[in-house]
Amino acid sequence: MVDVAEKEMDNPTFRSDTVLSDVHLHCPSKRHLMVRLNAVGQPVFLSYFKLLWSTEDLASGKHVRETTTGRERQCRSGGELCDKDRSNIKKEGELNSEGVEALLDDDGDLEVVRRPRSASDLEAEDLLRDIVCPVILMKGREDAFEDEEQECTCSDVVKIEHTMATPLEDVGKQVWRAAFLLADYLLFKRDTFRCCSVLELGGGTGITSIIMGTVAKRVYCTDVGEDLLAMCEQNVALNKHLMEAGGGEVKVKELDWLKDEFCTDPEAPYSWSEEEIADLLDHCSVIMAADVFYDDDLTDALFRTLYRITHNLRNSCTVYLALEKRLNFTLRHMDVTCEAYSHFRNTLNDLENLQDGKMKYTVEPIKLDFCQFLVYERIEQL
Repeated sequence: MVDVAEKEMDNPTFRSDTVLSDVHLHCPSKRHLMVRLNAVGQPVFLSYFKLLWSTEDLASGKHVRETTTGRERQCRSGGELCDKDRSNIKKEGELNSEGVEALLDDDGDLEVVRRPRSASDLEAEDLLRDIVCPVILMKGREDAFEDEEQECTCSDVVKIEHTMATPLEDVGKQVWRAAFLLADYLLFKRDTFRCCSVLELGGGTGITSIIMGTVAKRVYCTDVGEDLLAMCEQNVALNKHLMEAGGGEVKVKELDWLKDEFCTDPEAPYSWSEEEIADLLDHCSVIMAADVFYDDDLTDALFRTLYRITHNLRNSCTVYLALEKRLNFTLRHMDVTCEAYSHFRNTLNDLENLQDGKMKYTVEPIKLDFCQFLVYERIEQL
C-alpha cells in the first residue's frame, strides 16, 4: 500500500472542470443578458460587441484613436477618484485616531481604521464609479439593451450568443481573444478577402466567420457538436443584416477533424451536400482558424485535416491561424511553459518542411501593428 501511494504521489494529477474565457471582462458591452439554457443545461448569454469602424472611415483608424482618447480620459478620471478616496480615508483616519499613536484590538494587533459603510453608500453616486463587468441580467429583461441600441447603429454591432464558462470539451461555446485578433486583421485587409470563398475550422460561436461574411462571397463556418453548431447558426441569423449589405453568406457545417471525410448523411444536422463540397474544393482560397490549439491530439488532427483539404483544392490557398500563447506552470518542468504552443510550432514546422512532391507550404508571421477594430485587450501573447 505504501509503495502504491508513493508511486501515485510521484505523478500527481490536477484536474479542473471549468475553463473560463476572459474576453467578456474586456468587451465593450457592460451587461450580459442571459437568454436561455442550452441543450446541456449551460446558461447562454447575449453580448453586444461594438465595431470601431464605419464604411467611410474603415481604413483610417479614426475610430480607434477616438476610443483610445476616451480610455485615457477614463483613466485620468479614475485616478482622480482614487486620490479623492485616499484623501477621504486619510482625513477620517486622522479624526478617529486623534491623540492616539496606534489603535490596537484586544489581542494587541493593529486595528486598521476603515471608512464606515454608511459613508461609502452615501458617496457612491458622487464618486461615479464604473460598473464592474460583467453584470448578468436574467431572461425577461429584453429591454436591458435599449440604451445601447439607441447609441449603436445596426451596422456597427455584432450580437453573439455564448457561454461564460464551460468544460474543456465545450470551449468552442465561449468567445476567445484570438478570434477578435483575426477579425481585426480581416477588417484591416478587407479588400484582400472581398468576394472570396472561405473555410473556417473550429468556428465556435461564429464571430470570426460573421466578420468575414461582411466582405467575402461565401464562408463555410465549421465545427463539431449539434448544440454548438445550433448556437453558431443562431449567431449567424442574429447578424444576417451585416452580411446582406455586401451580398455575403455564412453556412454552418459540421467538420470533424478526427474523421477523414465530410459528413454527407442527409439525416444528420449540418451535413454537407455534394454541391457544397464541390463548391468548397473548386473555389476556396482562404482557410482560417482562431484559438483552436490547446490540445496536442486535436492540433495533430487539425493539421491532418488541413493537409487533406488543401491537397484537394483546385486553387492555391492562404491559411490564417491566430492563437494566444498561454503560459502555465508545470510540475514536469518546474517552470512556466507553454506546451500546447510548442507542439503547435513543431507541427507547423513539420508542415512547412513537408516534401511529398505534391504540396508546398510557406509559413510567414504577421506583424500585429494593424489597427484594432474591436474592443479587447491585445496582449503580447497573441
